[in-house]
Amino acid sequence: MDDAEIVRRINELADEEHKLERSHTGGGSGLTVEEQQRLRELEIALDQCWDLLRQRRARREFDQDPDQARVRDPRTVEGYQQ
Repeated sequence: MDDAEIVRRINELADEEHKLERSHTGGGSGLTVEEQQRLRELEIALDQCWDLLRQRRARREFDQDPDQARVRDPRTVEGYQQ
């Protein structure tokens, strides 16, 4: 997956996340358990994509092969301090 594909995937995931959030704003009803789970999955997938993109950019900056960057497991990317 190259940088453009990763950015495209980020946009797709973010669009789905925003659509899910907007579908329940102002209506008074909260997200269902399934929707909450999907929202959490989207957040993790977004974090993984952003992490992969950052890895690729860092590898390129230090004259390393960006294609050697790998998707890290959810526990790793969710454990980062922001």
